[in-house]
Amino acid sequence: MGSEIEIVKGTIEDLDVLEKAAAASDGVVHLGFIHDFNQYEKCCLIDRKATIAMLEALKGSNKPYVQTAVCLVFPPDVLGTETGKKHTMGAASLRSETEDIVMSYKDKGVRTSSVRLPPSVHGKGDQGFVTGLIKIANATGKSGYIGSGANVWPAVSRFDAGRLFKLALEKGQAGSAYHATADEGVKTKDIAETIGQLAGLPVESIEPAKAGEQFGSMSFFFSMGGPVSVKSPASSLAGNPRNLVC
Repeated sequence: MGSEIEIVKGTIEDLDVLEKAAAASDGVVHLGFIHDFNQYEKCCLIDRKATIAMLEALKGSNKPYVQTAVCLVFPPDVLGTETGKKHTMGAASLRSETEDIVMSYKDKGVRTSSVRLPPSVHGKGDQGFVTGLIKIANATGKSGYIGSGANVWPAVSRFDAGRLFKLALEKGQAGSAYHATADEGVKTKDIAETIGQLAGLPVESIEPAKAGEQFGSMSFFFSMGGPVSVKSPASSLAGNPRNLVC
C-alpha cells in the first residue's frame, strides 16, 4: 500500500470512528453490512445509523458518497429501473428507505449516489447468495427452488460491480442510483438446476410453506426477485456494466 493510505480499525457500529474517518477522507464508498439474516431488520437499522453518521460528517463538503443498495426493492411483476417505484412494505423496504435518506443529502452538500447490487454477484471466491445456496444444497443433499422457480435474480460479475463502484465515486451524479446488472434476471429454477448439475445433486421444487425448512433465513430472499433493466443511466458513467468486462 502507498504511504498516504491510512488504515482505520473499527466496526460498522463504531459511529465515532466512522464519522472521523469519513470527515478525513476524500470520499466514501460504504460497502459494509452485517449479513445476519436471522435478524435482518436489526442489521438494516445498524446500517442506517452508520450511513447517517458518515453522511453527517460529509455534510457541506461536496465530497462523493456511494451507498451500497440492493436490486431486490422492486415488485416482481415489473421491470425495475433506476428511477422506478420501489417496494414500500416488508423487509426489502428497510434498505430502500436508507437509500432514500442517502439521496436526501444531495441537498446538504454531499454528492450522493448508490450502486444497487443484484442478489447474484458472482465470481471466483464470492461469498454471496449463490454461494450460500450451494452450501445449503450440499448440506441437505438436494438443490431446491421455491414453487415454480419462475421468479428471477438479476446478476453481475464481481469485477463489473467493482468497476461501477469506482465510476460512481469518480463520476456519479448527485442523487443518482446505478444498477450493477449485466443480466436482467435468471430464473431461480435455472440457478437450482445449475447448482444441482455441478454438485451432482437432485433438483427439487420446494413448497413455499416448507421453504424455511430447506433454505432457512435464505428462503425470504430466494422467493423474491424480478427483472431489472440493464439499459440504464449507468451508461452515462462508462456504458452498461455488460460492457465493463475485460
